[in-house]
Amino acid sequence: MDSDGSFLLPDSILYQIFQSLGPADLLGAGLVCRRWYDVSRDDFLWKELFYRYYRVQRHIHRYPGSESWYEEFKRLCDTVPRVEVERLREHSDQVLHISFSSSGDLFASCSKDCTVKVWINAHSISVLHNADMKPYHWSYTQFSQFNSDDSLLLVSGVFVGPHNSSAGEIAVFSLDNFALLSRVRNKPYDVFGCWLGNNHLISGNLHRMGRVTSCSVLWLNNAFQDVESENVNVVKRLFKIQNLNASTIRMVMVADSPDLLVEAVEPAGETTSSPPPPQAGEEKLDNDEDEDSERVMPEDEGRLSEEFQMLMDSDLEAQGAVPGLFSENQFETKVAQLYARYRTKRPDSAPKPKEENQNKKYLIFTTGCLTYSPHQIGIKQLLPHQMTTAGPVLGEERGPNEFFDSLDHVINIHGHIIGMGLSPDHRYLYVNSRSWPQNCVITDPMYPPPIAEEIELRVFDLRSLREVKAPLRAHRAYTPNNECFFIFLDVCPDFVASGAEDHCGYIWDRHYGARLATLPHDDVVNAVAFSPVDQELLLTVSDDYTIKVWRSQRSQRL
Repeated sequence: MDSDGSFLLPDSILYQIFQSLGPADLLGAGLVCRRWYDVSRDDFLWKELFYRYYRVQRHIHRYPGSESWYEEFKRLCDTVPRVEVERLREHSDQVLHISFSSSGDLFASCSKDCTVKVWINAHSISVLHNADMKPYHWSYTQFSQFNSDDSLLLVSGVFVGPHNSSAGEIAVFSLDNFALLSRVRNKPYDVFGCWLGNNHLISGNLHRMGRVTSCSVLWLNNAFQDVESENVNVVKRLFKIQNLNASTIRMVMVADSPDLLVEAVEPAGETTSSPPPPQAGEEKLDNDEDEDSERVMPEDEGRLSEEFQMLMDSDLEAQGAVPGLFSENQFETKVAQLYARYRTKRPDSAPKPKEENQNKKYLIFTTGCLTYSPHQIGIKQLLPHQMTTAGPVLGEERGPNEFFDSLDHVINIHGHIIGMGLSPDHRYLYVNSRSWPQNCVITDPMYPPPIAEEIELRVFDLRSLREVKAPLRAHRAYTPNNECFFIFLDVCPDFVASGAEDHCGYIWDRHYGARLATLPHDDVVNAVAFSPVDQELLLTVSDDYTIKVWRSQRSQRL
């Protein structure tokens, strides 16, 4: 050291030299001597290295409560589940979804092989339960969710029925002996279903009312349907929502937090108009809609007739000037929007009792108004009496001329939504989407705009309904609109992860927005899941038939 004079270098020169080093070289330099160690641990040095190495925007400050930039750098290197520790090959086809139990002791996987498997999450992972759904005429299993006390498992999939390939079904299993407790219709299948409490689940149904107009009905179902009395309700209709331009409700989930929407002031407005009534000769609603006997009130009937005649006259005049100005689909949508003005129950603006505000739950789902591809997020509050199947079954919330329910809020995404996930505290909603071209115009709902190959992971604060961070990018997708499939994401306290079509999973830091890890597979990565009790454990599932287990470097040393 003395011979070359490096020991005599002043700290300022050492600091300038260390600024050009990467993290590994900087740590190595700190091993030379005590003085070099002290300079190498300078927090301003690690701050600059942190921003440069992770490409973090300068306006983002250090994570609140963290000790130093060095410790933050160490956290992002050492605690991210980036080390592959196991590869599970029990599925014989593409693995589509993965989910953990609340305790983290179990996880469930769904696959194109039409099985659902429940695994024991231990040092040596093994299959605890397995169910083949082919005997129930399923094509494949798509989604699973444990209830909050881990006593039941909800599994949804595509039902191969005689009518429509979009039909699905939900099955409920007991986790004690994996007995099948109930099966519930679910249409379209990508409603998926979700738990509302320990013993109730939400499903969907779809009723066509025209070429591009339909009605989505959300149902509350009792998980145990072998009741002893015929007077006990096992199902209850929650909401009837209008669908315009071939859109439908999909990806239903429940958000539960007293702070939700407390700063949101804008109602859904015109984006939640209702569908037209079925006309003579049109296909009637399914039998489970026979209870609807809503009448058109005389004063509304007059206004509706007048506006309908004005619409007809304007269409005829327009066609005289420009033949074919209104297509059949466009005209049907205009009629549906007109009918909705008088047949939709508006959001309740009356102040809620304090106890209701403390027990707020919201349904969150994808929807749309311009085309069949999901491009909006709908939000609808659940009231306490709607969280059980007890009490009146149908229609108690609407007046005699209110045929449909409106949405409380709508978030426009301007792109094709392919996945959603809530933060553990349900404060933030993360959305995987593929953007449409800027300023694009949709003239036919059956031909949505082309979608970007780059997936954007967008973040919305459900307290204010505002987008709060720049979109996270890196993951890619290549399928067109009509072949686009789901890329499931997951969120833990510090990280967010997602699959992608480029054969990799990705992990980002939630605070800094930095990409931290790329997790390779041999085919499309469909879903990811963090352990709810250990964010340093992550599972990824892929079209390569495998489930990969990833752990952090720190957990490997323990």
